Amino acid sequence: MKTLLSAVLLLAACAQPPARESAPAAGTPPPDSAEAVRPGIETFLADVPAALRGKRVGLITNHTGIDRARTSDIDLIARHPHLTLVALLAPEHGIRGDAEAGVHIGDDTDPRTGVPIYSLYQSEDRGPTPEMLRDVDVLVYDLQEVGGRTWTYVSTMALSMQAAARKGVPFVVLDRPNPIGGEIVEGALLDPAFKSFVGMYPIPARHGMTVGELATLFNQAHGIGVELIVARVQGWRRAQWLDETGLPWINPSPNLRSLAALTSYPGSVYFEGTNLSEGRGTDRPFEQIGASWLDAPGVAAAMNAMGLPGIRFDAVTMPVEATAAKFPGQTIPAIRFAVTDREAYRPVRTSLLLIDEIRRRHLRDFAWTRTIDRLTGSDRVRLAIEGGSLPALLEEWDREAAEFSESRKRFLLYP
Repeated sequence: MKTLLSAVLLLAACAQPPARESAPAAGTPPPDSAEAVRPGIETFLADVPAALRGKRVGLITNHTGIDRARTSDIDLIARHPHLTLVALLAPEHGIRGDAEAGVHIGDDTDPRTGVPIYSLYQSEDRGPTPEMLRDVDVLVYDLQEVGGRTWTYVSTMALSMQAAARKGVPFVVLDRPNPIGGEIVEGALLDPAFKSFVGMYPIPARHGMTVGELATLFNQAHGIGVELIVARVQGWRRAQWLDETGLPWINPSPNLRSLAALTSYPGSVYFEGTNLSEGRGTDRPFEQIGASWLDAPGVAAAMNAMGLPGIRFDAVTMPVEATAAKFPGQTIPAIRFAVTDREAYRPVRTSLLLIDEIRRRHLRDFAWTRTIDRLTGSDRVRLAIEGGSLPALLEEWDREAAEFSESRKRFLLYP
């Protein structure tokens, strides 16, 4: 049965040439053509496998789970003649993606369908409980990936796969393109000793994989053993970024508001592990960092002198909202990431070199927070920066990333 289901879904979405059309207006899908990039929700519902017809569906999604016309997966599955939607499971930020990081979200009921909404983020291990899956015959996942290991939706997927395996029900991934492309891999693999909700399995900081590919890797290489079905994207190629697919842009979370933010996020997220602001509470989270004590012009000049590929550093001032966790209500010196060539830019290396430069110039002011080791996937970054050996560590990481690029090939689903 597993082989039959996998074959149906994989053959249903053979790759097509890349799209170059602009994003459609709400409610107006682009025409079906050989060049259209179609997300997994569309390829799945176009031909639901016979073995899943009539099944009761538990859907893990939020506002990012949409088709090309921006219609929600919730509505699409609820009205599908061959499926019965019985449960909605919401990740961090809630079913509509508008809750800030870490905010408590309780269970609820979807007003349109009357289906119960369970908050995964508040469960004991942040995965589905047996009670949530009591009436579920198949678990379906559709959440937008952002390309960085610290993205908690990927951990939600892994925990949900484990829950499906325990219950003995299939797990369907409605795949989507990696918005920052599928070719660039950067950073070291997570040390399993530092496993957490911001990194569960040993993958690099920037993995260059879709959620369907990650699910395949987790299932096969890390022994989850669920009956996995990947509804593949049609027409996507690894070299494409989201703005080259014709698919609509949806903010994955309240503080990831543009493709520019996603471009820097795999590295700029590390500033969460310092006492600098990572831009939360400003108009450009993860595109700029700052602190009240930062010598922004001096640091920017030093970083620009390094000649790092694809990036320029601009010294700016950064107004911070009164509700922000860091420097609330202040206007502080800051450095903005101005990406000049996204294919050449390496955000992980860049952000770590920037942290190193800031720390050396501000030894009395700079400090780590308790999250840094979890975010970077080990204690090696912190120790290397403190010990003056970061360049050697980055060279080692480059080798690890190259090795992962080779080892991941058997899990890749797209050319």
